[in-house]
Amino acid sequence: MAQERFEELVETFEFLDDWEDRYRHVIEMGRAFPPLDPALKVPATKVEGCASQVWLHPRIEGEGAGARFEFGGESDAMIVQGLIAILHDLYGGLTLSEVGAVDAPAELARLGLDDHLSSQRSNGLRAMVRRIREVAAATEAG
Repeated sequence: MAQERFEELVETFEFLDDWEDRYRHVIEMGRAFPPLDPALKVPATKVEGCASQVWLHPRIEGEGAGARFEFGGESDAMIVQGLIAILHDLYGGLTLSEVGAVDAPAELARLGLDDHLSSQRSNGLRAMVRRIREVAAATEAG
């Protein structure tokens, strides 16, 4: 159920032979991802459960069943900033119900992240996914 952007990322990861190249690509994705407005880096947008500082600011574009989930994010760690960009490729632009239908562990496993992230980074990634899903579900429920 992954989006085209995420499918392209999977293809890029398949093309990159070793994890060091993939790691560099994740960092480059993080550098290219727009930073959050400092005014949005508040306790309400901070993601707990991450070893580094992480903020996710969700935005719902549109109304009703066609409303789309978007978000900005930022971290003080470059690899985590890249993980935010990956999650944006996975979730950004989906309808609220589609967000809930994404099997994030299965999709992210296609990138091989679990094998190469520390347990703290993996926990932080799960915390970001949980926050995205909670916001989408709460907004969809009204």
